[in-house]
Amino acid sequence: MTDTPGTVPVGIDPTMPSTARVYDAALGGKDNYAADRELLDRMIRDVPEVVEMARMNRAFLIRACRFLADNAGVRQFIDCGSGLPTAENVHQVVQRIDNDATVVYTDNDPTVLAHGRALLVDNDHTHIIDANVFHPAEVLEHPQVRATIDFTQPVALLHLADLHFYPGDPAALMAQYLDALPSGSYVVVSHGLNPENEHSHVARKFEAIYRASSGSVLFRTRAEIERILHPSMDVITPGWVIPGEWWPDGPNLKPWTPGEQCVWAAVARKP
Repeated sequence: MTDTPGTVPVGIDPTMPSTARVYDAALGGKDNYAADRELLDRMIRDVPEVVEMARMNRAFLIRACRFLADNAGVRQFIDCGSGLPTAENVHQVVQRIDNDATVVYTDNDPTVLAHGRALLVDNDHTHIIDANVFHPAEVLEHPQVRATIDFTQPVALLHLADLHFYPGDPAALMAQYLDALPSGSYVVVSHGLNPENEHSHVARKFEAIYRASSGSVLFRTRAEIERILHPSMDVITPGWVIPGEWWPDGPNLKPWTPGEQCVWAAVARKP
């Protein structure tokens, strides 16, 4: 994306970093501005493996969606805080398995909404809505969600790398979503982790960078993250793990970097 004033969509401040655009830059996308790339460069200076962390998280999302569409037979997906369209979006993964699979992307970043709507204009089974994922009712009661998602049938709810931006109790937030999901639904979560060991400095660096730049992020402990899913949920094997350890496509031949060990993820089923 160029930084020419005339090319900036209405309602977007290119001088302020956006979480979605920074993530896009980390994944090699082009829908970002100088301020986003500057923040990413700062992250890379302090945490060199930040790009690998972003790619690992994205690869986990793809594998989880493939599992849900293929093995679990889920045909409805709500992607909360979806971010900018990039290679291998959720709808591309699941609609490769079933053309009629339905996907609703949810975000309130103007850049995400503008690019998402342009990408999905010809896809009748995929939609993007403007809603704050930290206000569950805003998502669940959105007219497009009510018209698109059949809440009598299993739904896959995706919360990838968004809940660590929520300053409140993520378990209470998730409970509102879970209450609305029917039996047989699935939840996919990834979250920044403070591993409470020699790698905790990575989490603290991330938190400091965001406080100084574009808001706040909170890397929670394993116990705090695992509370996000109610104890009644059936966590799918291998349980809570580093995203790269969740049913990888092949053996891992190198040790996980300190940064990669600062993300915690799981897929769970509602009985």
